[in-house]
Amino acid sequence: MRTVNSRSAAVGAAGLALALALTACSKADTGSGSSGSDSTGQSTQALNVVFIPKNLGNPYFDASDAGGKAAVDELGGKYSQVGPQQASPDAQVQYINTAAQQHASAIVISANDPKAIGDALTQAKTAGTKIVTFDSDTDPQYRDVFVNQASAEGLAKAEVEGIAKEIGDSGEIAILSAAANATNQNTWIDLMKKDLAANHPNIKLVDTVYGNDDDQTSFDKTAALLQTHPQLKGIISPTTVGIAAAARYLSTSDKKGKVALTGLGTPNQMRQYVKDGTVKEFYLWNPTDLGYLAAYAADSLVKGDISGKEGDSFKAGKLGDFKVGAKGEVLLGDPTAFNSSNIDQFKF
Repeated sequence: MRTVNSRSAAVGAAGLALALALTACSKADTGSGSSGSDSTGQSTQALNVVFIPKNLGNPYFDASDAGGKAAVDELGGKYSQVGPQQASPDAQVQYINTAAQQHASAIVISANDPKAIGDALTQAKTAGTKIVTFDSDTDPQYRDVFVNQASAEGLAKAEVEGIAKEIGDSGEIAILSAAANATNQNTWIDLMKKDLAANHPNIKLVDTVYGNDDDQTSFDKTAALLQTHPQLKGIISPTTVGIAAAARYLSTSDKKGKVALTGLGTPNQMRQYVKDGTVKEFYLWNPTDLGYLAAYAADSLVKGDISGKEGDSFKAGKLGDFKVGAKGEVLLGDPTAFNSSNIDQFKF
């Protein structure tokens, strides 16, 4: 479904042991495959895509990576998912290195930091691995294509307008974000601040806190926000882990119905909180489609159908045709608003 409205790891024995361990615990073998090209210059390497989310055990990335697996299966390639348990700037480096050492044809990664994984990605690219970022980008020189879930401006505007509507366009609000270095989060927050200053002068952003995409940390940060700011009228959480944890706290607190909560979440996580009145409306795109599109972009890069330059076009299976925009960006579509009137229509 396309939505219509959202250091290097140590080498030697230790590096070998890590590679073997990662191969054993990945969801599917990454394989090696031999690289090469046919007479047209296109790659003859078997498609072998490694998905590296910000962290494992995150429902959002479970959904997006499932979409990636479906696409890779359709394309007759090999799929695997590896990654850190905790989302931190350097935690993804060892997995990038291992994928490159195993000659993955493509890495699809949601970056925990725009620069920290840059050297590892550059080495992978030099070794012949195509790099697709999705959800959260790196600096452009480190990847071939960025598959963006929705425009940053559209997402920021939807969240600001949503909270403004719920609190009568006046009062104190706070932001509960993911990791402090997450590219997408910081981009959205900067745009929200600009929108608030320009269009909502009676709304005051009093605090921005970071739950590191960890449920308990986000839950605790929500409690602390409400204690620190007793006049708080609303919270925006542009992270699926954060909004669900904040909703869980509010749902059993005396602030339920008094402090508005919106942000980015998945319907399956948020359904109970919409139905019990804790949350009126939140936003997202279909993360399964995002992973699916990222896998097709990876395949097109591996085949040589696209290079990541502006104007390149490719077909992404059931999602149809897409074009590469400025700075190698491919846009999935606009965000969708989820509320009591439509949430049961969505099962992700």
